[in-house]
Amino acid sequence: MAEQQTYHGSCHCGAVRYEAKSEPITQALSCNCSMCRRKGTLLAFIPAHDFSLKSGEGALTDYQFNKHVIHHLFCRACGVTSFARGAMPDGTPMIALNVRCIDEIDPDAITVNRFDGKSA
Repeated sequence: MAEQQTYHGSCHCGAVRYEAKSEPITQALSCNCSMCRRKGTLLAFIPAHDFSLKSGEGALTDYQFNKHVIHHLFCRACGVTSFARGAMPDGTPMIALNVRCIDEIDPDAITVNRFDGKSA
């Protein structure tokens, strides 16, 4: 098991900031559901206990659609979705990080795996 790294992410205006601990993020998921396709997010998933929102809880707006199981959070000032809250299939709370919003990651340098969320 690789050693965990600390990542820092934020929305565009910086109102929403977080820290996330994870094994090195070398891959991300590109989903073609109606939401992800429009936003262009690249996602990496971590357990909720490895996520710490440092600022901006009050700046977040929650949007849910379809099965209403994922909290698509975005900054009400700049509109950027830097992460989402949800649960793994076994019910374990998880965070979906938008890799494009993580300071330490170049999205063009990681492997992108496709997921057919449109059909899910």
